[in-house]
Amino acid sequence: MIALIGLIVGVILGIVFSPEVPAWMDAYLPVAVIAGLDAVSGAIRSMLDGNFSDKVFVVSFLGNVAVACILVWLGDQLGVGAQMSTGVVVVLAMRIFANAAAIRRKVFKA
Repeated sequence: MIALIGLIVGVILGIVFSPEVPAWMDAYLPVAVIAGLDAVSGAIRSMLDGNFSDKVFVVSFLGNVAVACILVWLGDQLGVGAQMSTGVVVVLAMRIFANAAAIRRKVFKA
């Protein structure tokens, strides 16, 4: 319930204040969001499996975002930033779809 309230408050604050994303963060923000979604989908899967740990979730969330952003930064330094971003997003999307499939199997007992 607290998470839902936090989500609603965050959306309302985002709409009211409409924050600007700095130009240097343009390459990192989408990758960070996808990495966060990967951690959230993994948390939902582990919650349904009965072995959820909030400490593991926080470390996974922060670790996924940090590693994804570091990979994109490294790609920028090597001159292949767009390709590295695409690679990171593809890998994380595969993990999200794998977690979604496991969640679907668990929820629908299929």
